[in-house]
Amino acid sequence: MPLNITKIAFRSESPATLRAWLESHIGLEATNGEARLTTRYLPKRHVEMVGGSLYWIHSKKIVGRSPIIGFQDNGEGRQWIRLEPKLIAVQTIPRRAHQGWRYLEEKDAPADLGQGAEGAEEMPAEMLGELSKLGLV
Repeated sequence: MPLNITKIAFRSESPATLRAWLESHIGLEATNGEARLTTRYLPKRHVEMVGGSLYWIHSKKIVGRSPIIGFQDNGEGRQWIRLEPKLIAVQTIPRRAHQGWRYLEEKDAPADLGQGAEGAEEMPAEMLGELSKLGLV
């Protein structure tokens, strides 16, 4: 099973703006159509993370995930976390803010929202969390 990480959606006003930023990379030649995050250090367990996901934290809740393509040196002494340019909605769970990234085992990762949850991306994270607790999405 691939390993996942969590990261704060820094400078993102909402899950919708995070989704827009990720999707803005689709088709960009400069990035080969992938979204890239810069980090200072290559994670020690980076080999395990290829095929895993980066789970985004917004407003103290995990709101979605982006599949990890891999890691790459950016040539300036830092590393890129290479992501598929999409945000997959997940069942929201509370998560404290933290700096950088944290590992997230597959057994602790929130489940993706089912196909029956149409429009879930537009719902406020708090409402989506409450509906998730009730088992409605």
